[in-house]
Amino acid sequence: MEHEIGQRLRSLRAARGRTVAAVATEAGLSVPYVANLENGRGNPTLDALNRIANALGVQARVEFVTGASAEVRTPVPATLVRLGRSTRFRRDIALIAEANGADPATLAARVLDVLAGLAAITGRELTEPDWHRLLDALILVTLHPRDRG
Repeated sequence: MEHEIGQRLRSLRAARGRTVAAVATEAGLSVPYVANLENGRGNPTLDALNRIANALGVQARVEFVTGASAEVRTPVPATLVRLGRSTRFRRDIALIAEANGADPATLAARVLDVLAGLAAITGRELTEPDWHRLLDALILVTLHPRDRG
């Protein structure tokens, strides 16, 4: 469970272009504590998770799920975290969000999660150019839909 929480925290933080240090400081927690949580180590308290969520501008929610309803998250690779911090990523997400009337920060986290899942399918570590090609494909499909008529 800690690993899943850590992956989600990393996705949210990366989507907002924030550093571990910035989130930890705003949450009033130590940098090693937050970094360990992102790496699936430690046992976070609900208070700590709420403080981190507030620092990220999201709401923490506790759920108990079983079987097929449980969501499996793919780890977010470091190269994808760097992409999430880039100016190009933020610009591209803003374009997609505007086209869909979506919140850019929420969309960025979702896109990073999906890209991490696509990386898992390839069976190899993706590079920055790989991430940009996938993001370009998403922009192409979103902003230039082909008429199917």
